Amino acid sequence: MNSNPEIYVGIDVSKAMLEVALGEGNDHWEFSNDEEGVRELCERLKPLQPTTIVLEASGGLEKRAAVHLAEEKQPVVIVNPTRVRNYAKACGQYAKTDEIDARVIARFGKAIQPQVRPMRKKVQERLSALLTRRRQVVRMLTTEKNRMSSVGLYGEESIKRHIAWLEGELEELNQQLAQIVEEDPECKSKARLLQSVPGVGIVVATTLVGQLPELGLVNRQEIAALVGVAPMNRDSGRKRGRRRVFGGRAAVRSTLYMAVLSAIRFNPVIKEFYDRLIANGKENKVAMTACMRKLIVILNAMARDQRPWSYI
Repeated sequence: MNSNPEIYVGIDVSKAMLEVALGEGNDHWEFSNDEEGVRELCERLKPLQPTTIVLEASGGLEKRAAVHLAEEKQPVVIVNPTRVRNYAKACGQYAKTDEIDARVIARFGKAIQPQVRPMRKKVQERLSALLTRRRQVVRMLTTEKNRMSSVGLYGEESIKRHIAWLEGELEELNQQLAQIVEEDPECKSKARLLQSVPGVGIVVATTLVGQLPELGLVNRQEIAALVGVAPMNRDSGRKRGRRRVFGGRAAVRSTLYMAVLSAIRFNPVIKEFYDRLIANGKENKVAMTACMRKLIVILNAMARDQRPWSYI
């Protein structure tokens, strides 16, 4: 039996610094938010064997510390800052400094005990960064193509040159993504497994590998909630509110939506499910969301069991 006291660590992240609070006591550390500072943080925390290390999502500034801590097998979790702020207000804590915030995060960790989930590995971080850039390039391409119909004679050539450059950049990004997946045995195996499903192509598979590391490691309810396709109740007394979906990872959800657009045509399971929902009077949006949920649950089970798609 482990006799060590539970230690919940809260880390407030800024561009330059990491403010660290150990539980509700007075212990408070500061480290620079760079490679050297993160190494020092890992060394200081290792002998303490903390129960949970909690960081707020801070626009990516938390990634370096979180990844290093995860690689050191530390129980690190990144939480939504809105949840922490709401917790602070509920506790009557309205003052805000970096040190106070770190203590609030530690208290939040102890009170709420957020689940520690698998962190992205470095290869997944690379994939995620390139996938984000790919989406930006696709959006710019769409914008420029839409401008072609309204631009004057003298602006058309400039737009054409920009479109050509963006198409070249998109091709380069696709090649980089494919190379990263090909060079990592685990990513390669998982991507191939996912692509065995009709409707799931290389972009969808790469997105799931890079931006949903929990795939295959959590249950069906949790994976649906992570993507943001789990219906949430809004009931009070005798009132039964509409079930709605919200939250989750928007980038993964939008990619999954594109997969379902293909799957309702070419995947017999998803097509049958979609047609049945529409026949029962469901709106297209509701049916599409239900198909997204069904597809991600199927993919989660496949990744868990390491079994390719089969339809009987």
